[in-house]
Amino acid sequence: MGAAFYIKQVIKMLVQHVYLPVLYFFCRASKVNKKLVLFSDAHHDSVPFSMERIRDSVSRLDGYELKEMYLDIQKCGTLTLIKWLSAFMKAYAKAGYVFICDNHLPVSSCKKRKDTKVIQLWHSGGLLKKAGYDTADTVPSFYKGNVYKNYDLFTVSAPCCVDIIKTSMRQPDGVVKATGISRTDVYYDKDFNAACREEFYRQYPNAAGKKVVLWLPTFRGNAAEPYLCGEEELDKAFEQMPDLFLIKKYHPHYESKHPEKVSCAIPSHRLTAVADLLITDYSSAVFDYLIYRKPFLLFAPDRREYEKNHGLYLPYDSYPASVAENSEQLISAVRYELNERDPAELESCFDFHMKMCDGNATERILKYVGLT
Repeated sequence: MGAAFYIKQVIKMLVQHVYLPVLYFFCRASKVNKKLVLFSDAHHDSVPFSMERIRDSVSRLDGYELKEMYLDIQKCGTLTLIKWLSAFMKAYAKAGYVFICDNHLPVSSCKKRKDTKVIQLWHSGGLLKKAGYDTADTVPSFYKGNVYKNYDLFTVSAPCCVDIIKTSMRQPDGVVKATGISRTDVYYDKDFNAACREEFYRQYPNAAGKKVVLWLPTFRGNAAEPYLCGEEELDKAFEQMPDLFLIKKYHPHYESKHPEKVSCAIPSHRLTAVADLLITDYSSAVFDYLIYRKPFLLFAPDRREYEKNHGLYLPYDSYPASVAENSEQLISAVRYELNERDPAELESCFDFHMKMCDGNATERILKYVGLT
């Protein structure tokens, strides 16, 4: 990590401990409006996929005022950020409900009002790579202040995640609940799946008649300094498998820092409906994909180093997936998963990691927080 990274973290700490709390203090003069529902994200300029389903559901409720505030703070200038933070803290101080789906520094910067409920629609399911305070890649050890504070509900995909998330995100008892993840409801929508397939084959007509293989790598490092691993080995392997159609979809953090790299323009959640096989390394996108009960494999040339430096919650070979670390192993793994994987193993894996993602998670979450 370079000097620029440390400087940025120090600035973030000053913003969290000084600037934002002062803003919030001066914005809380009026009573909380229990009918005001705020949706916000600091990593996107429009509503994130993880919020779409529940945002649409709230928009149809009678008597509630919906306010949306999105900004990709990695891309904006200082003046734009200050204006957005000021507007957010003003809305935050008055809102009855606040929905977020990732770490959101303004939400955690102060002691919030008791009448405001904050719902963390965490964007990933299952248990694979370590997250939150379990790894220095996410929250550096020198960073002061809890970046996951003030939540009234933290939604997870299955009971197996509750205790892990409670510890890694430093949550009080009773906050983390296995309600299922709202965004996964859409995967049960037949119209959505049909539209995804139509969009894909319109853009990639050459894929017709071939098995579609989707590469969804996570990024190494952090959001400010992301990098990939394994692409050369992947390309080498697929040169020897011309009967398959390979689609690459990089992580958004990596794409934003490497605009010269071209990957598929279709969002990853729409590609999962089309792919016959998913290749990833440590991405939690594999658990969304599990909803379709289709095979996947784990490809990570840096597996040993990653396990040592970042860490995994479960052994890498404990999933019903072949593990490959080079191009030769990858070829064998692809052929095995496409032709020989036992569907019952995928079903069992889904039950463990995603049991509550049954198409009704949004309904459960809204009922739990008192919106329905």
